[in-house]
Amino acid sequence: MESPQQTISTVMTNYRNFQGNFNLDKSGFDPKMPGHVTYHQMITRQQPRTVKTIGAGIGLPVEVRREMALMLDDHQCALSVALHQYNKHHWMSEGAEGFISLHELLEEHIAKTQKHIDAVGERVARLGGVPTAHPVTQHELSYIKHEVEGRYSIRDFLRNDLEHELKIQEMLRRTISRAHELKDFGTVEVLEEVLREREDLGYHLYSVLEDDTLVRGMDHLMDKRDDRAGDRPMNPDTHLQ
Repeated sequence: MESPQQTISTVMTNYRNFQGNFNLDKSGFDPKMPGHVTYHQMITRQQPRTVKTIGAGIGLPVEVRREMALMLDDHQCALSVALHQYNKHHWMSEGAEGFISLHELLEEHIAKTQKHIDAVGERVARLGGVPTAHPVTQHELSYIKHEVEGRYSIRDFLRNDLEHELKIQEMLRRTISRAHELKDFGTVEVLEEVLREREDLGYHLYSVLEDDTLVRGMDHLMDKRDDRAGDRPMNPDTHLQ
């Protein structure tokens, strides 16, 4: 089992190695993309990940609106992936510190993420774009990926969530910087609020993953086993697993 210091070190190493890219080349129908091919007799009014050339009601050049809409759509896809992962961890919270306190903490993270998805998706629409909604396509376009299926330790769950938050923050900063260059101050305002609140969520996760804990501290006082680092392996035959 990793120590808290090793956990944080792993997160920061993975974050520093993160090479995120926006999908600025993915625009319009792509037969290889899930959700882009349909056999329904529907009237197509606009292809996915394109923007209206006129009539968006925002006085920015179409090239600016297109670039910003594509970046924002990538953020919306990443936030949707983060939401799915948060839902899983919320459902599977367990343990003395996890079942109540982390359950409620993750409820807040879910609510904030839903709010951010809505804010970013609406900004895509206001720029004249079509936000990606197909869940498989969202994962394909997302610059973060959902963890593999299965039950893992609560610390693994939260470590994966923290890595997501750090990567989302990094990509938001890139878009905010680019939006300033393009004078898209509406997008700046939307994303600055999202970034500030995502930083709060990352801080929550980082704090939970740090070393000190009431449960482990009481164990140390009671059993005298000097297990402050919490690094003793669990008996695989225990009925608590």
